[in-house]
Amino acid sequence: MARPTNRILAVLELLQNYGRLSGAELSDRLGLDRRTLRRYIVALEDLGIPIISERGRYGGYTLVSGFKLQPMMFDEDEAMALVIGLLAAKQIGLVHAAPAIASAQAKLERVMPSSLKQKVRSIAETVSLDLPSSRETPNDKNSLLFTLSTAASNQQRISMRYRAADKDISERDVDPYGMAFYLGYWYLVGYCQLRQSVRTFRVDRITSIDSLVFTFERPNGFDVTNHLRHAIATLPRQFSVEVLLRTDLETAHSYVEQSIGLLVQVEGGVILHHQCSDLAWFARQLAFWPFEFVVHRPTELHLEVKHLANRLLKHSNH
Repeated sequence: MARPTNRILAVLELLQNYGRLSGAELSDRLGLDRRTLRRYIVALEDLGIPIISERGRYGGYTLVSGFKLQPMMFDEDEAMALVIGLLAAKQIGLVHAAPAIASAQAKLERVMPSSLKQKVRSIAETVSLDLPSSRETPNDKNSLLFTLSTAASNQQRISMRYRAADKDISERDVDPYGMAFYLGYWYLVGYCQLRQSVRTFRVDRITSIDSLVFTFERPNGFDVTNHLRHAIATLPRQFSVEVLLRTDLETAHSYVEQSIGLLVQVEGGVILHHQCSDLAWFARQLAFWPFEFVVHRPTELHLEVKHLANRLLKHSNH
């Protein structure tokens, strides 16, 4: 919130949500000094917002009892976030019904001033997002996401039936840490009581779910997306590949997608660990990247790289 108007509105929102906050609490939450905060309080009072100011060391600010904000008030940044969020929800398949998107946008526009309404419409009509579309079949996925997110937020264990890729059905008690949309699918990450380890589950493969009375404590700082990327990149496949890339870690990350494998800085370059079922495809990836490389394993990858090099040389001679 760089602009003063945004921060003034944020002061109002905090007072509406918490009822009473001390000057120190407001300053800390918004990153303001006390003098600036006081100016914003005065600005709100000038707009007709009834605020009770309590002086002294333990003083604070309170909205007059009975005062309510309008149901929704948005500045430009908030409106931008909302309309882009609607576009993203449609793109990734979170909302399949076009009327739901149109209805939500109409409700937002109804409480916006005309100038902001026009900007929101312009964004909706002209902005496109290059996001992976959902590859899941639409069913009651949204209901599952609500149930899972509630359980994760409350740190409440769940019981679920899960259909694996090989069609095997299992009963699992899971401590849900969170969900992530990745490579066209929604995933649940959590601690599986059956396997006694943190596991990932495709949400579209969960056939039933129940909340249990048991609670858990999520590990501090646990990153759902990073764990998911690591799990998918290290999923065992036919070939375990290890290649030395003659570059630095930052440059490697700018070319090698995280879903391809794990990158480790070593002396002389970066080691890429990759699980692969199609070595010909991986050889083409190596040729595409703009840095030299040394294949450590497997032997079959050496042969694929030589085959690709010979084919390229053959065509370059014509």
